[in-house]
Amino acid sequence: MIKIVGLDEYLQSESRKENKLPDVSEKVKEILENVKARGDKAVIEYEQKFDRVMLTDLEVCPEEKEEALGSISDDYLQILTRAANNIREFHSRQVRNGFMFSNKEGVILGQRIISLERVGLYIPGGTASYPSSVLMNAIPARIAGCEEIYMATPPKIKPEIIAAAEIAGIDKIFKMGGAQAIGAFAYGTESVKKVDKIVGPGNIYVAEAKRQVFGRVSIDMIAGPSEILIIADKNNYPSHLAADMLAQAEHDKLARAILITNSMRIAKNVSAEIESQLMKLERHGIARESIDNNGRIIIVKNWDQACELANEIAPEHLEICVDDAFEWLAEGRIRNAGSIFIGRYSPEALGDYYAGPNHTLPTMGTARFSSPLSVDDFVKKSQYIYYSSKALSEVADDIEKFANSEGLTGHANSIAIRKEW
Repeated sequence: MIKIVGLDEYLQSESRKENKLPDVSEKVKEILENVKARGDKAVIEYEQKFDRVMLTDLEVCPEEKEEALGSISDDYLQILTRAANNIREFHSRQVRNGFMFSNKEGVILGQRIISLERVGLYIPGGTASYPSSVLMNAIPARIAGCEEIYMATPPKIKPEIIAAAEIAGIDKIFKMGGAQAIGAFAYGTESVKKVDKIVGPGNIYVAEAKRQVFGRVSIDMIAGPSEILIIADKNNYPSHLAADMLAQAEHDKLARAILITNSMRIAKNVSAEIESQLMKLERHGIARESIDNNGRIIIVKNWDQACELANEIAPEHLEICVDDAFEWLAEGRIRNAGSIFIGRYSPEALGDYYAGPNHTLPTMGTARFSSPLSVDDFVKKSQYIYYSSKALSEVADDIEKFANSEGLTGHANSIAIRKEW
């Protein structure tokens, strides 16, 4: 059963908590080195070992795509299409242009925004097989203008994943999962060209592999267990709040679902609703462990305490279920959250699938300094400088003095030598 605690008790328990995950770094390092050295052969061997699938080719062929699409109902394809349209509409507003200006005669300064050439999307398989993640990761990359978008997912691919990939405009799909897929993207193989950036969620092996290849390629983030924080007043339906907490808890045994309220009545009724609804879930075993170990209902005296705690937790998902939720945003009371759901009829699932904002979000408190996945993640910036001879001569003395003050006489000379001309 979920624990109902006061603010002080919660803070004390959190200060004692140690989030220790298994150390898989050596295993992942071995896999990455093998893929780097042996390419396709290593990936195929790991797929046989871990996924128990014997492959001859890594890439999904046109016939496999056609067969998968043929097994999907028109109704589901239309749902995917409508969700994709919403995601495109939102992310198209994130596109930024470069700039150029001149602040004095003979000077031109500017910045170019250039899409990444090739990106790799990792999409989990098995019980965590999410077509929504395909749309959320691929569509911003396509809007950014990436020339090639690859997707890796474990070999037993659900038709819905392939359908989402087709709708999102993914160029190639590869049947490979785990750390070996990350290695193939980072180093390249006979079948897979190396990419510039790897994005997408995965298990602890995928996360560790992304950590180890960072620097050779860019990555989106190291994602931890998913989390939701709900701030709710007495005017909510307890059944709604419980349902939203369970929607998060069913993701993973390590997922966190937290409710902050100033009403003991709401707290007790939500706790009872969780028990009532939990056993009806298909993944009730996972949700049970998540709620018992990581779920909390926290009683606060006022909303200032709630906001302070929310900003400290910096949750991946934040639901603000109070009467004046928009005023909270306008007043800047909430600073740290990945995605904010405003009002009583904006549940997290709306954002997970359909509304349009991205569901790839910073976790484990990293919303203090990180942002949701966006078009910005698939571009890079270059800046440029032009000075005429006259413009350089006017600032040459300043630069020489600056360089000499740092002891970099070669820098100073590169300016001084141009005075001679």
